[in-house]
Amino acid sequence: MDEDRFSGTVKQAAGKVQGAAGDLLGDSKTQAEGAAREIAGRAQDAYGQAKDVARGAAEQVGRGVEQQPVVALLIAGVIGYALGLFTARR
Repeated sequence: MDEDRFSGTVKQAAGKVQGAAGDLLGDSKTQAEGAAREIAGRAQDAYGQAKDVARGAAEQVGRGVEQQPVVALLIAGVIGYALGLFTARR
């Protein structure tokens, strides 16, 4: 598990606890702070998940390049050529 995912999950749980404490005490400031902490935790968890997906995709591309380097070079060349065409027209 990514560090951001772990920290996000902890923040999210802490926000839920803080929000529940605010509910019990009737303190709207504590409720709002808990909700904000929970949202920040969710965002950090989502960021960690995105990093995991990107890392997995990069590893998969790396394996593909190792297995078929000529195909990878041809694809890179076509992409470079296409980018050159698009930027030269402007």
